[in-house]
Amino acid sequence: MYLPTISELEPIARAAGEAIMAIYSQPFAVEYKQDESPLTAADKGAHEVIVRALARLTPSIPVLSEESDVATQQARLAWSRYWLVDPLDGTKEFVSRNGEFTVNIALIEQGAPVWGLVYAPVLDKLWYGGKGLGAWRVVDGRHEAIQTHPHEEGQAWRVVGSRNHLSGETLDYLARFGDMERGDIELVSMGSSLKFCIIAEGGAELYPRLAPTCEWDTGAAQAVLEGAGGSVTQLDGSPLRYNKPDILNPWFVARA
Repeated sequence: MYLPTISELEPIARAAGEAIMAIYSQPFAVEYKQDESPLTAADKGAHEVIVRALARLTPSIPVLSEESDVATQQARLAWSRYWLVDPLDGTKEFVSRNGEFTVNIALIEQGAPVWGLVYAPVLDKLWYGGKGLGAWRVVDGRHEAIQTHPHEEGQAWRVVGSRNHLSGETLDYLARFGDMERGDIELVSMGSSLKFCIIAEGGAELYPRLAPTCEWDTGAAQAVLEGAGGSVTQLDGSPLRYNKPDILNPWFVARA
């Protein structure tokens, strides 16, 4: 089975980040898709950079990006192996200029993410890894191995969530872990796939997502978290799977 090396993928992610930052540093227009999610020139520019680079790197492996055309999104159902890309995960964070957005690149094999990379251009931090392979964080050029830190009895649960999607269902789910007002739960608000990366490097133990996401939102970060020793499952405990007929994910929980 082909697995990429970080030396192959890091330059692609960073080039996409440069395309994003070129737009981020100046005034930009915001369009809206049919589902009312925002779209900018940065999404499109990063998409082009990544798709072209992956086609050169692995001509035989197709690419599905959030910005792929309808024909590609339909053809994907016949693929057993492909790149899954979100060229700019967290466009709302991009638009609000809080820096909490990422470039996500994952390799999917038989419905599972086997390798993933998450790059945060503003933070200049990069995470990568895969289940059974380990996980690493790149800061200032240093590659540091990372590992999850499971919850310890008697300690508050450190729960990471989204500023934009902390739904009533999520709050009901969290009630089984304790009382937020009493301090049983410490909530860390964070955008995009950075939520998975915080758990992967030991900064939180739980991320329940009882609100809509798509497969490209989670694939790369799931691979990183699983490489660090964590898990991402549906509410019934079964693995979160990919290349389903519906690109929307079911509700899921990421854990240390």
